[in-house]
Amino acid sequence: MNGTEEENMKWKINKKLITVCAVALCVVSGLAGCGKKENTTYNKIKSEKVLKMGTSADFAPFEFPVIQNGHKKYVGYDIMVANKIAQSMGVKLKVENMEFSSLIGELQNKKVDIVMAGMTETKQRKKAVDFSKPYYQESETLLVKKADADKYNKIADTKGAQFGAQQGSTQETIGKQDTKAHIVTEGLVTALTTDLKSGKLDGVVLATKVAEEYVKKYPNDYALAKVKIPVPQSLKEISIAIPKNEPKLKDKINKEITHLQKTGQLDQMFQKAQQMQENSGK
Repeated sequence: MNGTEEENMKWKINKKLITVCAVALCVVSGLAGCGKKENTTYNKIKSEKVLKMGTSADFAPFEFPVIQNGHKKYVGYDIMVANKIAQSMGVKLKVENMEFSSLIGELQNKKVDIVMAGMTETKQRKKAVDFSKPYYQESETLLVKKADADKYNKIADTKGAQFGAQQGSTQETIGKQDTKAHIVTEGLVTALTTDLKSGKLDGVVLATKVAEEYVKKYPNDYALAKVKIPVPQSLKEISIAIPKNEPKLKDKINKEITHLQKTGQLDQMFQKAQQMQENSGK
């Protein structure tokens, strides 16, 4: 074999080696890419066959505890909607109860997959998490003692009062921005209403439906104040909080919400949740 033939042979061998290495590199890159795709909340939910929902179960009729067969169970409108979403994904729902102010952090830390707690989308929250399309529209009101039903008729009447609001909630924001009262925060709504009943607070800023449930359940203790609390449209819409950059999960949730809206199931579930709340007090 002369020098030229030997050089040609070496060149062909090197070319084959380069080709094999390139193919191997593509395969490895492809596998790495697949690994990244698997590392999503949606795929984790599908793999574990469980959708973990974070909530603060003191916000009836959206979420509240009941005792069934000697065991505590969380029920309500948000749990019903979450169950429908879980069913559409072919998985089971697991409810994790915690204080409202810790929900966003737990979602960021991947302790839960979604958050449903009568939560509205705010600029501050959007920095940390994403949100689904709205599945409910709410207004805000002031819950007071029955004896004070006629005390607060306009915003000016709230000057000097001491109102409560759940820590980290939309109601806290609205109370501070749109009333003239001093706002006291607590982690649990039930603690606020207890303080109202005992006279430690003059009122509690609450979602209207939640306040109405308190009046229905305790008609001799509470009433709705006549004052109209202004609420921006963006703070009326209740949505589901999901982790950042999870388009597949967000799309799946939004499609199910749309389906539930079109079929009238959202309204039906809300009415059922209200009935459950009324029955739980009997």
